[in-house]
Order: sequence, then C-alpha cells, then structure tokens
Amino acid sequence: MKKYLIINGVNLNMLGIREPGIYGRNTIADLEAGVTKKADDLGVSVDFFQSNIEGEIVNKIHEAYGKYDGVVINPGAFTHYSYAIRDAFASVKLPVIEVHISNIHKREEFRHTSVIAPECAGQICGLGFKGYELALEALCDANKN
Repeated sequence: MKKYLIINGVNLNMLGIREPGIYGRNTIADLEAGVTKKADDLGVSVDFFQSNIEGEIVNKIHEAYGKYDGVVINPGAFTHYSYAIRDAFASVKLPVIEVHISNIHKREEFRHTSVIAPECAGQICGLGFKGYELALEALCDANKN
C-alpha cells in the first residue's frame, strides 16, 4: 500500500481560531479527518505531522526518505523564506505537492513567492481543505505510472 506524509507548518495548529475569515472555522482535526477519508477512498495510507519549528519539519522530511511515496506540505509562513525546507526536499527527492488553504497570490505581496515550489511537482492554493485532497489524489495518480 502506498503511504503519504501530510506536513502542516507554522500556525496551522491554530486552524479554526486563526483568522477564520481567511482560513475558515474548521480545525486541523477536521482537515485530517477529511484527508484520511480521501486516503481510504484512494486505498492509500497517510500520516500527519504539524510543527511550528522549522528544524522539526526538516527532520521529518529527512525521515520520510524511503518511508513514504510522496509528501503534501503546507509550510505556512515558511513557504516564503525557508531555504532549509526547500533544501530538505532537494535532498530526499520525494514527489511533493505544496498546498495553501488561501490563495497566496491574492494576498500580501510577500506571500506571492514560494522558495519551496521549485522542488515541488505542483502547487495548489485557494481551494481550502479540498486542496489537500486534490494534492493526495495527484500524488497517487503520479505514482501509478
């Protein structure tokens, strides 16, 4: 069975509380429940990891090597400046899809650039929690080939 890692970065533990006008009122537990259901429908397994600490995310990416078939990541604010996370993905060469709940390209200018995107197969933004499900589906489709 294919196995995927879902990583949520900084401040995503505050979903449901943080800026509900942008991120909605659903929690990270709600997000994980929806992605788990999608994984079950796809016949794959998923593990979840969330951290507000950049180095912990880098360590988790390193640990993913040889253990997972791909990664879905919402790096949060790390998207815009974490060359460490970018380099971790460059090191392990796993298929990665970057996800954002909001449309980062319609927000403040500093959010328009992702330093992680060049190491990703794709980026999904602005589709809410559905973006995670679409990213998982895309990784599954890519791994069929």
